[in-house]
Amino acid sequence: MATLVIDLMDRRPIWALPGWARESIVASVPRDWTVTFMETPADGSGDGVQRAPPELLAEVADARVYMGYGIPKEVLEVAPGLAWVHSGAAGVGSSLGPAMLERDVLFTNSAGIHAAPMSETVLAMIMYFTRGLDIAVRAQRAGEWSAPSYWAADAPVTEVGGATVGIVGYGGIGRAVARKVAALGSRVLAVRRTGGAVAGEGVRVLTGDGGLTRVMSESDYVVLAVPETPETRGMIDRRRLRSMKAGSVLINVARGRLVDEDALLEMLDSGHLRGAGLDVFREEPLPRGHPFYGHPGVLMTPHVSATTRRFWERETELITGNIGRFVRGEPLRNLVDKKAGY
Repeated sequence: MATLVIDLMDRRPIWALPGWARESIVASVPRDWTVTFMETPADGSGDGVQRAPPELLAEVADARVYMGYGIPKEVLEVAPGLAWVHSGAAGVGSSLGPAMLERDVLFTNSAGIHAAPMSETVLAMIMYFTRGLDIAVRAQRAGEWSAPSYWAADAPVTEVGGATVGIVGYGGIGRAVARKVAALGSRVLAVRRTGGAVAGEGVRVLTGDGGLTRVMSESDYVVLAVPETPETRGMIDRRRLRSMKAGSVLINVARGRLVDEDALLEMLDSGHLRGAGLDVFREEPLPRGHPFYGHPGVLMTPHVSATTRRFWERETELITGNIGRFVRGEPLRNLVDKKAGY
């Protein structure tokens, strides 16, 4: 008999495991399995991974499968029979400690589940700057009629159609962004570790340092959708930001530590960059008084680009589908490459 322990009762109501999802999961497991749902509030913010409470360790000790928001090292240490662990979060960096890397355990995550809402957030941020909504918001707050700002010869108001959108990281989120902006007439460049044209997607896919250089220098909008790994941390530094087109926009829905925020502020203050759409930050919550809060060139969201009431529709389909694959001995969807870090 296999034991499945599910620790997905997030403290934030919109992410907490709903009753109908519980029923679907129970219906998907073999009859001789035992399913235990933890009621202790979990925290799926960021990569998840909080210190495991004693009641979880007691339940998971004999488990064969564990599902949580991130994988606490204590779970791996007390459960020698684990064969598969799953995270309801997309990021995996906080789960990839020695306890995970030393174990021969399958590890899946929720990458791609967030692609639809995150790509819509990216599109909204692009539209915000393209259509001059930043001008309108500032004028409205000041009680001013802003029409003359739109009539100026150098007014920064254009269209998504005809713009070049560069995507750094061409996974599920990057592809979803590409489909949306391409449908509106944008030229799309993307950079990833391995290259080659992607059939039917109409995207120019580049690789390596040279590919990143081209994406940064040719794009009107640069979208960061790459996982945080030792190789990507700090990749958007002062040199990269300076190489961006004058008047372009940086959008980051990936991880804050990809970007040198001090250099980004310099590029915004100097006017080299038109703006920045930021959902993630080096320090979260962003400290009170940080220059980003009041900066006229910054559109901020508080690390919520993935938030949607439809999350559990997709997550439940992923979980139940993978349970069937696990039982049949088939490859699991969203299997994490522990060495690559995503």
